[in-house]
Amino acid sequence: MIKIDEAIIVEGKYDKIKLSSIVDAVIIITNGFGIFKDIERLELIRYYAKKTGIIILTDSDAAGRKIRGYIKGAVGDGRIVNVYIPDIFGKERRKVKPSAEGKLGVEGMDPKVLLEAFERSGITASEGGKRSDITKLTLYELGLSGGENSRELREKLQHRLGLPRQLSAGALIEVLSTMMDSTELARITAEIKEESYGSI
Repeated sequence: MIKIDEAIIVEGKYDKIKLSSIVDAVIIITNGFGIFKDIERLELIRYYAKKTGIIILTDSDAAGRKIRGYIKGAVGDGRIVNVYIPDIFGKERRKVKPSAEGKLGVEGMDPKVLLEAFERSGITASEGGKRSDITKLTLYELGLSGGENSRELREKLQHRLGLPRQLSAGALIEVLSTMMDSTELARITAEIKEESYGSI
């Protein structure tokens, strides 16, 4: 498994499952054309484009090209790397019939083919250190979830870090994991609490 710094944008959950088995990275799904109406997810993609850069890895059919074009246009400034899978005809095992164009999507690609596609686009393994230790429990222990003022505290943290305001707890964990470890998160959260209580 290789670690990749950039966030990877794929179309569906099965693409994410396939990629998760070969790369250690933040993987965001567009839910197909759902991205056209999902403002929160688009904000997250814009955030990553500016922070770490994004990799767009959609299927090589017309729908995949449309989604790729939309994201490129919607992101604006930020680093975008396009990774293209080859045209391989066939059908994914879980599907009853092939796609409209008869091509395999990301989920149907051999892991070796996917890694070669990354290499061709100049994406190499990150030299980054150990994986962040932030979990759902970390958020709970710091009062960022499950508490009376958790939502307000989370919003203040997101504002401080320049993150999109509307993030689910799961998405927040993914983002924070690319930025810091639990010790740094605890320090920042403590500062925010002190400022908030100090202003009462």
